[in-house]
Amino acid sequence: MFSDFSPSDEANRLISWIQDSCHKTLKRDGGVIGVSGGIDSATVLYLAAKALGPERVVALLLPDRDSSPDSARFASDMAGLLGVRTVTVDITAGLNGFGCYEARDGALKQAVPDFDPEKDKFKIVLPQNLLGEASLNVFSAVIIKADGTQFRRRLTPTQINEIVAASNLKQRSRMTVLYHEAERRNYAVIGTSNKNEHDLGFFVKYGDGGVDMQPIRHLFKTQIYEIAKHLGVPQEIIDRPPTTDTYSADATQEEFFYRLPFDMLDGIWRAWEKGRSPEEIAAAFDLNPEQVNNVVSDIRDKKRTTEYLRMAPLAP
Repeated sequence: MFSDFSPSDEANRLISWIQDSCHKTLKRDGGVIGVSGGIDSATVLYLAAKALGPERVVALLLPDRDSSPDSARFASDMAGLLGVRTVTVDITAGLNGFGCYEARDGALKQAVPDFDPEKDKFKIVLPQNLLGEASLNVFSAVIIKADGTQFRRRLTPTQINEIVAASNLKQRSRMTVLYHEAERRNYAVIGTSNKNEHDLGFFVKYGDGGVDMQPIRHLFKTQIYEIAKHLGVPQEIIDRPPTTDTYSADATQEEFFYRLPFDMLDGIWRAWEKGRSPEEIAAAFDLNPEQVNNVVSDIRDKKRTTEYLRMAPLAP
């Protein structure tokens, strides 16, 4: 897809950049990274270990009651392979204190009165027919009952705002822990957001977006996979579907936000950025121009509606 992209050259460039940014610009002795067992944090952890030395990198595992056990297992195994120290802080008690789960579940019960947070699981999704028709980014809750039956309920703007606000407490709590661990060591907080997340607004302001450096923010997800393979990231992490790991039911990032597989999304997006016509892009992906226009429109809408997330604080 990216014929002009060299994962080895980019990895070497980023290793030097992390080293210089940490030691020369930020004047820090090492780095801390929130590691989820996903491809982005894995790639950043590998880069940081090479740039700073594994003894100067700390991998933080920050689960809550909704986190998948696989996330901690993948993250711990990977840190062990690299010789990186891990610190685990379960943030469930803190989120309970903030009222995170109570507020979130209350909003869900408005949409689904018989939702039982003790027995049922749920996830938040967007419409998945982006290629079929132009459609708004309207969120729905998918409820999975104890007997395995599933159903979907569309969420009102008030309900989704309440759920998102409560869920964002998770990312902001994690960032608080990351900075505590970083400051006590004179380390930098190294972020893991990629271009898809940053440019389309799939991050939490002053949560996973509030870091000291963002080494992969300019890279498409598919480029990160290429770098991960070059660096030797374990295959089970490369093969793991990217998830939100935010809700009690497994939800892929495609279901929750992107609405397309990354290889197609990234390819269309990059071709659009290069000024290719819808007809040219459609021919390359065996689509029709209307489908390409739907994807480009979704990219533009997400960029526009999340611009405030990327803004610096306003000042007179």
